[in-house]
Amino acid sequence: MVVTLIIIGVILLGIVLIYNSLVRAKVRVDEAWSDITVQMKRRFDLIPNLVETVKGYAKHESTVFEKVTQARAKTLGAQTVGEVSQAEGDFQKALKSLFAVAEAYPQLRATENFQKLQDEVTDTEDKIQAARRFYNGGVRDLNTKIQTFPTNLFASMMGFKLREFFEVGGAEAAAVTEPVKVDFGGTKA
Repeated sequence: MVVTLIIIGVILLGIVLIYNSLVRAKVRVDEAWSDITVQMKRRFDLIPNLVETVKGYAKHESTVFEKVTQARAKTLGAQTVGEVSQAEGDFQKALKSLFAVAEAYPQLRATENFQKLQDEVTDTEDKIQAARRFYNGGVRDLNTKIQTFPTNLFASMMGFKLREFFEVGGAEAAAVTEPVKVDFGGTKA
C-alpha cells in the first residue's frame, strides 16, 4: 500500500514537472513573439514618415509608395506566424524598392530627417532580427520538448501543440535572403 502511494506520488510529481516545463517553454515563445510584434509595430510606425520623406523628392515613384503601403497593411493584418512570415518577405522586398528609389536622390540622403529615419529603421531591423532568433530558439525548445519522450506522452493531452518557426518568406523569398540594407553613405553593394 505504501509502495503504491509512493509510485503514484512519483508519477504525479513527474507529470507536474513535465507540465510546468511545457508551460515555461510556451511562455518563452509567447514572450518572444510579443517582442517581434513590438519591433515590427515600431518599424511600421516609421514607414509612413519614411515614405513621405522620400515622396517629397521622388513624387513620380507612386507605384513604389503604393507597394510599400500595401505590404505594410498586409503584414499588419496577418494573424498567424506563417501569414506574418509571408507578408514580411513581401514587405522587405517593397522596402528595398523604396530605399533603391531614395538612393537615386543624393539631396534626400543628406537631409537630417532622412538620416534619422534611416538610423531608426536600421536599429529596428536589427532588433527584429534578434527577436526573431530568440523566438525561433524558443520554438525549437518547445517543439523539442513536445516531441521527446516522456513529455510527448502528455503534451498533446495537456493541449500543447508544435509552434511554427518565423522564417521570412514571400513571393520573392530568394531575393530576401539578406537583411534590408539601409546604408545610404554613397557606397553600393
